[in-house]
Amino acid sequence: MLTGLLGRIWRLARIAAAGRAGRRGLLLYAVILGLQFLGIWVTLQLISWNKVFYDALETMDAAAAARQITIFFAIIAVSVAANLASEWLKGILLMVWRTQLTDHALALWVDGRAYWHLREGFSPEPVDNPDQRVAEDCRNFTQALIRETLDLITSSVALFSYVALLWTLATFTLTFTVFGFDISLPRYMFWAAFLYVALASSITHLLGRPLKSRLFAQEKREADFRHALVRLREDAETVARAGAEAAERRRLAALFGALRLNWRRVINQRLILGLFTRPYQQTVLRIPSFLAVPAYFAGAVTLGGMMQLASAFSNVTTTLSWFIFSYRDLAEFAAVTDRLHGLFHAAAAPRPNRGTPRAISRRPSPDGSLRLSALNLFKPDGTALRPLPDIVALPGERIWLSGPSGQGKSTLLAALSGLWPYGTGQIEAPSGTWLFLPQGSGLMAEGLAASLTCPAPPDDVSRADLCALLHRVGLGQHTARLDAPPALSIAGLSQGERQRIAIARALLARPDVLLMDEPTSALDPDSERALLTLIRQDLPDTIVLCVSHRPPEGLDATREIRLSAPHLAKAPEHDGGIRTARQA
Repeated sequence: MLTGLLGRIWRLARIAAAGRAGRRGLLLYAVILGLQFLGIWVTLQLISWNKVFYDALETMDAAAAARQITIFFAIIAVSVAANLASEWLKGILLMVWRTQLTDHALALWVDGRAYWHLREGFSPEPVDNPDQRVAEDCRNFTQALIRETLDLITSSVALFSYVALLWTLATFTLTFTVFGFDISLPRYMFWAAFLYVALASSITHLLGRPLKSRLFAQEKREADFRHALVRLREDAETVARAGAEAAERRRLAALFGALRLNWRRVINQRLILGLFTRPYQQTVLRIPSFLAVPAYFAGAVTLGGMMQLASAFSNVTTTLSWFIFSYRDLAEFAAVTDRLHGLFHAAAAPRPNRGTPRAISRRPSPDGSLRLSALNLFKPDGTALRPLPDIVALPGERIWLSGPSGQGKSTLLAALSGLWPYGTGQIEAPSGTWLFLPQGSGLMAEGLAASLTCPAPPDDVSRADLCALLHRVGLGQHTARLDAPPALSIAGLSQGERQRIAIARALLARPDVLLMDEPTSALDPDSERALLTLIRQDLPDTIVLCVSHRPPEGLDATREIRLSAPHLAKAPEHDGGIRTARQA
């Protein structure tokens, strides 16, 4: 278990330290480590200072005591400067390595479309609360990595220095009698330090072992509750119109109740651990003085020597006690490592549900046409959808995909775009640009301009061209929104206005293949006719596949493919201008 955890930490640390920026971070890390070593030197100087200062007090040498006070403040000045510089550099290093981890997480989650594949019901290992894992776990892991590794390395180096010093100081022997037997313990203070800490470490681990799982669960509970609040904000209009406040309140109360219950378990476990660690922390600096008293009364050391010995013993025990003092932090480090590693592992190669085929073969089309051969699609749970006909769509063709709900029309568009992996068969796809306009909002969080130019940056298109585009799709009254902040520029837009924006995006992108899923379902027939006429006129060479429950007025579809039957159906003659279907 420990080996596996260390392996996960190592893999994540390599990601953080990768690339040019990561290597600069390693240089920063080395400088910080050097400052930590300077802190060890300061501690050794203070140990030596204890002997000289207290010996001066014992001999009533005022001049020597005053000189040692001056030396003390000089040592402290060096310590403060090193500490402040170290903390400042740690802040810089934290952001350098966090940036590397976050970039890697976003590349896996967004670029690889893991956000799509790892949803509930779509994968045997869905990722809960990915927003928390990317935003918080990358930060918390980096913070813990820097803190714990620096402390471990520094403590290890310091331990050798302090142990060597304690060995040279604890030369006397403790002699006592038990049941008539004389017992002598040479260098008893040296061995007592190790025995004392070993016993305390074992007790700490025994009492605190359940804390990791409690903390892991608490992170999930907190994230679930926060995500529910975000969903309420995003669905505010739907909840308000439905009067569903009571249902939302129940949902939030249930999530917070689970959070509260697990928090009680966390604090109970912390209390159990604290019953030992808190007294230990309070006494660890005093025990050395008590142990050195026999040597002082025996005349083996002076007062200054006793204080120096106690200081050396304290530094050995506190350094050896790193595991005890850091136990709670280490438990949190282990929990965040497991969560972040779980995200990276799942997102690197999202696995489908068992028994669901992912054997859709895609290859470039030799003549710019779109061809579907023996294509069969499946739901994520392995349920087969209705078999699809073989289709050949030539450049400039506009195909209406019709049929009752649940026949796989939207799924077909997702498969053609490469988004839906579940199925078998072959797709020969044109090598040009594609644009998929799915159902629902056509808006991007970056604002109105970005919604029009997506996926290209909004700065690639002039404001004048964007204004002209808005006028063409009947949104001329919203041109002022282009200058508004992103959230305000898209606030309050109706579903029909959002569909107009999606059509405008297609006109601007001029794709070679355009996939539209219910693009005008919220528009009246006249508006639909005007917008789809723009598609037909502006994109004469584009392959258009349009899913719609009613004939797409104005598109002048060249064919209808009805998915409710295993063959291509003929489009009925009507005023919308759909001609008789041609066999693919």
